[in-house]
Amino acid sequence: MKDSWAAICRRLKAELGEATYSSWFLRLELAQLAGDVAYLSVPTKFLKMWIQTHYAARILAAIGGEFPAVKQVVITVRSSTRVPVGSNAQPRLDHEESHDAGTFEASQPRGHGNEPARAGAPKEKDVKTTARGHGETETLGGSPLDRRLNFATFIVGRSNQLAYASAQDIASAAPGEAVRFNPLYIHASVGLGKTHLLQAIAHAAAGQRRRVIYLTAEKFMHSFASALEAATAISFKEKLRAIDLLVIDDVQFLRGKSIQQEFCHTLNALIDARRQIVIAADRPPGELEALEERVRSRLAGGLCVEMGALDEPLRLRMLEARVAAAKVLHPQFELSPAVLAYVASVIQTNGRDLDGAVNRLVAHASLNRAPLSLEAAERAIQDLIRPREPKKVKIEDIQKLVASHYNVTKADILSARRTANVVRPRQIAMFLAKTLTPRSLPEIGRRFGGRDHTTVLHAVRKIESLVGTDGRLSEEIELLKRMLTEN
Repeated sequence: MKDSWAAICRRLKAELGEATYSSWFLRLELAQLAGDVAYLSVPTKFLKMWIQTHYAARILAAIGGEFPAVKQVVITVRSSTRVPVGSNAQPRLDHEESHDAGTFEASQPRGHGNEPARAGAPKEKDVKTTARGHGETETLGGSPLDRRLNFATFIVGRSNQLAYASAQDIASAAPGEAVRFNPLYIHASVGLGKTHLLQAIAHAAAGQRRRVIYLTAEKFMHSFASALEAATAISFKEKLRAIDLLVIDDVQFLRGKSIQQEFCHTLNALIDARRQIVIAADRPPGELEALEERVRSRLAGGLCVEMGALDEPLRLRMLEARVAAAKVLHPQFELSPAVLAYVASVIQTNGRDLDGAVNRLVAHASLNRAPLSLEAAERAIQDLIRPREPKKVKIEDIQKLVASHYNVTKADILSARRTANVVRPRQIAMFLAKTLTPRSLPEIGRRFGGRDHTTVLHAVRKIESLVGTDGRLSEEIELLKRMLTEN
């Protein structure tokens, strides 16, 4: 067993790198093998939580390479699990640690990538995580969590690296530790992994015995409305503000003046009490036009991180993970490297379309009972191949580019200055904002120093008139448009 464990450790070091292995695995020990269960031990609860959250699949695969019969791994804290290697007795768990042992199994379908793997896999029963105190569920219910959406199954790339690092920083904070980013605000388009990261934070924090609640905006609105109807609003507020970590998803759907006011009061109370808040939406705080100004301001006051579009290398890695998950239920399913590369190159939207592609490929391979050729794969996913969408232009990008082009500052454009060298760039920026973004005139005015919508309309009409008579200005604006819209 000692030789086999040494081989397992060498494999982990080779896969993860010297730095990662030294940080997390030097104090991991094999305590016992009992049937199809491998018992591992570590010296601290934090180390146990971190390893089982981030490296569960890696450890299980490495142990399976040496001990094929092992289908389940249990990690416990060493002070309670000292059992000599070679003993037939299972490690003893005292009362305090018995409910805290980290367990993961090979038999469970595990999610891969930045959405759960769905390639024909039966959906696991959702696990509801609510506000917690030492593992006991209280009356304030949260939205269901999917156990597959954890840090171990999240695939990191250039576009999501900062969001992932920020999420891990918050998730790994010990109870009572100083809050660094509050609130952490993550925004991205659909299918890029926002919900995966938020649920990973909730899972990891709950594993540390922090009182955490994960809510969608819809669930928050429903819970608050129900509390008002049942005359239990005070109790609702008290329980919500007593938690350590509040996670809110899809905040762009928050509606209603009274609900937004309560949401803002909750944010203020938790931030003042140095409790952590994590928020996700499909756009930056300043573009949440349905929310009141003070709510947008509070959300923008923390760390705001964007998760960008998936680049091709990241899509390929996510696709490979989804194919591996599909093979658990369909062992004969194989895709050649050429097919994988093709799918990763043409499915450019999000992780959900990658799921759809794998589902279609599995179905076609099963029906044909033969490996898929490149031509067959192309036919199978043709409905998912969409024309490349134009780049989404932001008002902030317009302001920065115009300011740089005309040698003024963004502050000048937003100011009340009326000198000619500032007025013309400001009008051009407003014109481009109206032309290249879906924002309304009042919203554009607000983003340009709180100006009235009639000021924006005047600027748009002025530039439209000049473009028809001033060839040089027309060329400048076309250049600015290309610079803003080129991918």
